[in-house]
Amino acid sequence: MRVEETALPGVLVLTPARFGDARGFFSESWNRRTLDEAGVHLPEFVQDNHSLSARAGTLRGLHYQAPPHAQGKLVRCGRGALYDVAVDGRKGSATYGQWVGAELSFENGCQLWVPPGFLHGFVTRTDDTEVVYKCTGYYDRAADGAVRWDSLGIDWGVAEPILSEKDRAAVPFAQWQSPFEA
Repeated sequence: MRVEETALPGVLVLTPARFGDARGFFSESWNRRTLDEAGVHLPEFVQDNHSLSARAGTLRGLHYQAPPHAQGKLVRCGRGALYDVAVDGRKGSATYGQWVGAELSFENGCQLWVPPGFLHGFVTRTDDTEVVYKCTGYYDRAADGAVRWDSLGIDWGVAEPILSEKDRAAVPFAQWQSPFEA
């Protein structure tokens, strides 16, 4: 497992080894022992999510769940390609409001670890992109929230993304009242 730190402490790019031959490949996308041996100690995961975006340019985010239902997410691409983003939403953090992004694709096998207290979003690069992610907390509708995707200067690589009504109506980051503390 290759572990890469990002500009935001706690946000990691994890790339599992792939073992391939003429038939394809095999990879352990998650192995607690392997990560522990690499010095990465992630919380317990309680839920797996799987989404499909039919068209390139579909943008989902920036999403979060407020405490006590905050979620950490280990995100990977099952098919296609996406640009995945984590934003530090923890008041009092030295990196509050800063973001990092990573290209995740079926081809590169990279995963992004988005800790609790960070906003999460992605934009698809190809049609029929599948995103698979493990969560450290259960979904709770009352704790669900969103921050406007275009309020932090993130270069999503798309001028007019395909958005849900929830994401169109989200508050800008400057007006958002963060429920997270550093």
